[in-house]
Amino acid sequence: MGSPVRVLHVVVNMNRGGAETLLMNLYRNMDRSKVQFDFLTCKEGLFDEEIKGMGGIIHRIPYVTDKGHFGYIKALSQFFEKYSNYQIVHSHMDKMSGFVLQAAKKNQIPVRIAHSHNTSSEGSLPARLYKWYAGKHITPNATHFLACSQMAADWLFGNKRDVIIVQNGIETEKFIFSLQVRQQIRCELNLDDKFVIGHVGRFNHQKNHLFLLDLFKEVLDRIPNAELVLVGDGDLKGEIESKIKALNIQDQVRLLGVRSDIERLLQGFDLFVFPSLHEGLPVTLIEAQGAGLPCVISDVISSEVDMGEQLVHYCSLNEQSTWIRRIELLSYEVNHTRVNATQSLTNKGYDIKSTAVWSQGFYSAI
Repeated sequence: MGSPVRVLHVVVNMNRGGAETLLMNLYRNMDRSKVQFDFLTCKEGLFDEEIKGMGGIIHRIPYVTDKGHFGYIKALSQFFEKYSNYQIVHSHMDKMSGFVLQAAKKNQIPVRIAHSHNTSSEGSLPARLYKWYAGKHITPNATHFLACSQMAADWLFGNKRDVIIVQNGIETEKFIFSLQVRQQIRCELNLDDKFVIGHVGRFNHQKNHLFLLDLFKEVLDRIPNAELVLVGDGDLKGEIESKIKALNIQDQVRLLGVRSDIERLLQGFDLFVFPSLHEGLPVTLIEAQGAGLPCVISDVISSEVDMGEQLVHYCSLNEQSTWIRRIELLSYEVNHTRVNATQSLTNKGYDIKSTAVWSQGFYSAI
């Protein structure tokens, strides 16, 4: 039996973001005797040790914010010169994938995959212009185009017709509702008599935490026993903490930081609120539905995220009152039985085992 196909995945770091979580879910469920993942990163990540334990190699180069444009391009070029033996490069950098795949093509790496995980660029106007310029290099240099949703495909690749949609699968059995786990987590966090509104996401502009905090302040007037639990970390943590104090809701908001037990926390929530400004197709919303959790989300998120179990409720970010009304109505419906959405997720292709089998075949074939 020959050695496995080694696929080089390119990311900024392997922390618990949506794309990174998908990659780890795939990696854990892959037959690693046939396909092995390596990673080109710019910063340390929480998954690094697990990756090494599964036989993956982590390469590191400085990011553009550390070395500037020419320093970053040089670092990419030198990397692919040194490691030109890779047959497949799979870039998850959205528009920045243009520079990655350009360097890979220059060094004659045959398979160069661009993967879209979002529907908008973050940052200041100069940063977005820079990313727009980077994105111009994707089509001439990629050999394959993947996306997590049709909206994500349209954003990064325009009207290209040969884009493959790859579902952001999860380990569905881990998320099936358990009353015992619910009681455990609510006891651990002292949430027994609370109406618990949860959110999982990086503390950045895209996730719209400041809107969520203003919303929660209004919700407290109608649901006095409400508690908001925020899971995640990021650059805006200080601003979020200041906003919590300014609204005088520090006794009703929990910041849990980055957690590795999301499947347990979702059991303890009563409602999942997700007011993102833009998304590709968020894994965390698939996970929440996997746990049978009602979700109130912004209407900019693709309808592809709805698994058809009547758990997803869309609201406009321009109408705070609609969010408040919806949350209040759902607070009356809390009970200790939940929808088992496992079959719906499987039918729609969101079971990671199916995604892993498809991915393995895809890498092997190309």
